[in-house]
Amino acid sequence: LRLVESGGGSVQPGGSLRLSCAYSGFSLDGYGIGWFRQAPKKEREAVSCISHYDDTPYYSESVKGRFTISRDIAKNTVHLRMNSLKPEDTGVYYCAASRRLYGDYVLWKEADEYDVWGQGTQVTVSS
Repeated sequence: LRLVESGGGSVQPGGSLRLSCAYSGFSLDGYGIGWFRQAPKKEREAVSCISHYDDTPYYSESVKGRFTISRDIAKNTVHLRMNSLKPEDTGVYYCAASRRLYGDYVLWKEADEYDVWGQGTQVTVSS
């Protein structure tokens, strides 16, 4: 099972980036995919998740309305489109896969619910 993030970089405030999470070695059936981020000297924070049931998206309040998560099944990839970026969005972004999320995905923000993690991609928002 493998997840590989890409698409990070440096951007000015107000700019956009699209992160990608490519997965291999497993079928996405039954796996929810989440995005987390970690800023320097801060704890890892849940950003978004997409349900394995019906692609229902979930977002943290800090990114709602600015970020969009989507799945491209044909390419085995999950994307995170990030618009109107702010300096506080800076951090290492990780994607993760979980087979334990179910129902209303009430635990999607819990890092312990995820079984497989990528290596992360750096996002820097600065003027």
